[in-house]
Amino acid sequence: MRIILDTDPGVDDALAIMYLAAQSDAEIVAVGSVHGNVPAPLGALNALRVLELVGLNPPVTVGAARPLAQPLQTAEFVHGDDGLGGHAGDPPTGTVAPGSAAEQIVRLARANPGELTLLALGPLTNVALAVLLEPDLPNLLRSVVVMGGAVTVPGNITPYADANFYHDPEAADLVLGAGFPDLILVGLDATEQARAGSEWLASLAAAEGPRASFANKLLDHYARFYSNMFGEHSCTLHDPLAAAIMLDQKLAGYREMPLSIELNGTHTRGQVVSDLRLISSDAYITTSAGAGRVPVKVVETVDVPTFLDQMLKALQL
Repeated sequence: MRIILDTDPGVDDALAIMYLAAQSDAEIVAVGSVHGNVPAPLGALNALRVLELVGLNPPVTVGAARPLAQPLQTAEFVHGDDGLGGHAGDPPTGTVAPGSAAEQIVRLARANPGELTLLALGPLTNVALAVLLEPDLPNLLRSVVVMGGAVTVPGNITPYADANFYHDPEAADLVLGAGFPDLILVGLDATEQARAGSEWLASLAAAEGPRASFANKLLDHYARFYSNMFGEHSCTLHDPLAAAIMLDQKLAGYREMPLSIELNGTHTRGQVVSDLRLISSDAYITTSAGAGRVPVKVVETVDVPTFLDQMLKALQL
């Protein structure tokens, strides 16, 4: 699978890159950074750092510096001031490529129609801008996998919204309404199941090698945040799960539904809106939620043991 990676590294983004680097059936063709966990310029540098660690050298471009219609918010309180739990280290030896992340998506999709999969691990600003630049983008990409949203579960940044969609609701709504024929949404419904506990973390801590050493440093910081939240030594592997499902869709169970995003609610801005009524909508008053949109494959169930085993093996290489 040839992949354009849109990301905001970020600890779990870094772990997702490390996971992909360990897979023989994955090629990262290009990377674009986006605001989210950290500002976009820092995200690009962090992507370069992790790619250099795993021996990859795709072009990395800086993407959107802010959301489409609201002020910038970042999440250093989760990921550390440097985005990598205080372990970013020296500047990368490589430099960012010219142009923007959105332009890079469009250029590569036009040059390789039907061949590239887009994996979006941060707010969807770059992807939305790419759709505005090239309205035919849904037909040019092979598939799209998005880590974002909370369809049937509570949010994490608010009671209703996950962080990625909340950081740019307009972009999320634009992408979900763009008509991508093969879009998988790996939201909190799935990722909150993918929790690495103390036994898994101890197994990784016993591993040696530069990748495992770096991963353990990241997870030491990341698990402290989650341990304070959950009251036990653990962490949630949001972005790596999205990467794993992209490569092996049999890891998950799905439900197809059209989706939209709440843009105006005082308390619900950024919430995924869907019609979850189980019988024919003809029995109800009709709703505009997702009306006329191409259905999205929402991940509902996950083979967590298999995923965690794959993740552990990838970080031990």
